[in-house]
Order: sequence, then C-alpha cells, then structure tokens
Amino acid sequence: MNKKMTAIKKIVTRQVFITREFICIVCPNSCRLTVTENDGKITVSGNECPRGEKHGIHEYREPTRMLTTTVAINGGILPRLPVISAGEIPKARIRDCLEVLYKMKLNAPLRCGDIIAKNICDTGVDVVASRSMYRKEVYA
Repeated sequence: MNKKMTAIKKIVTRQVFITREFICIVCPNSCRLTVTENDGKITVSGNECPRGEKHGIHEYREPTRMLTTTVAINGGILPRLPVISAGEIPKARIRDCLEVLYKMKLNAPLRCGDIIAKNICDTGVDVVASRSMYRKEVYA
C-alpha cells in the first residue's frame, strides 16, 4: 500500500423507516393495518382486502374526516342545529373549520340540506344542516 494513499470515506446512507398503525374502516373486518414508508415507497400489511391497502395509503398520506358538530341558532325549537360536512375535510383543517362554525349564530327556520358554510376554510367542502329547524312559536 502506498503511504500517500488517502483514506476513502465511505458514506453510508441511513435508511429511514416510518411505521404507523391504523384500523381500517372500509369494510366490517376492521383490519389492523401497518403502513411503512421506506425511501419514499409505502407498503401496507395486515389488510384482508385490496381496499384496505388503498385506505392505509390514503390515511398515511392525507388523512381526511367527515365533520359533524352543532351550530348556535336563534329562534329555533332547539338552541343548536346539527350540521355535517358534505364531504371529507383534511384532518389538519378540522380545528380551523370548528372555530368558524362555533362563531356562527344562525336564525331559524332552516331546512335539512341547507348550506350553512360554503367552501369552509377553502377546503372545497360545504357544511350543511343535518336536520330541519323550525321557528319556536311564541304564544301569549
């Protein structure tokens, strides 16, 4: 070996494994999914059907949820109106959407399906009334 030989540094790349577990809700089996990401490749194990794999990848990359809550309403037969999102909202935006809805004060009457908040928090999803709310009759 030559004394003047320079040492060659070996660069060892570290493999990063990210593993998360989910319960699949696509079918009644409720499989326990294990989603693993290794160098950008996502694998799903534990699913008993092909839909579970798709659900696991979607839940890992961009989890979404339906939003159900109540909104204050004036003049109704009840003090709060139940509402639901017309589609799934990114999980990271749920709190923002709830803040907007909790600040609202609606007026009766409203019908089931009426849009309460259009394109809430720029998610592209509307929030609608999930029941009708009639005016509270006042008798003297």
